[in-house]
Amino acid sequence: MTDFLDEKRREITDRLTELKPLVDEYNRLEAAASALAGVGGSSASGTATATATTATRRRGPGRPRGSVSRARATTAAAPKAARKKAGRPAGKGRAGRRKGSGTRAAEALSFVQGQPGITIPELAAKMGIKQNYLYRVLPGLEHESKVEKQGRGWHPKAA
Repeated sequence: MTDFLDEKRREITDRLTELKPLVDEYNRLEAAASALAGVGGSSASGTATATATTATRRRGPGRPRGSVSRARATTAAAPKAARKKAGRPAGKGRAGRRKGSGTRAAEALSFVQGQPGITIPELAAKMGIKQNYLYRVLPGLEHESKVEKQGRGWHPKAA
């Protein structure tokens, strides 16, 4: 029994010694592939392992799978900046739709007009949405002088 165990230990040790250079080479190649992933050029010849490693490296910490890094997002958004109107300075102001100008804001406004003094929890239940969305929308409507807050309830602003 001891001879059998000694023989198996020796076989395992010999095989580990044989494979160690290959594992070291694999680690060096993986490091090189990830270093080259940040450099421009085509990555069509990359392996599946290198692609998986670079995909996780490009994403920032806490970013969901499928999202791109800020650097890639910035370069992808660059053509949009060229299409902006000439009268607007680049990089100033808020991008996208104004706060409180969507269809949900219009729906919330109609509910407030129909039931003055409605609270956000009641409004969220009627609209079938979460309250936190309304905590962003209603102050926008208040800023546009469409509604006003009195206590906990919201009232339509007298025109």
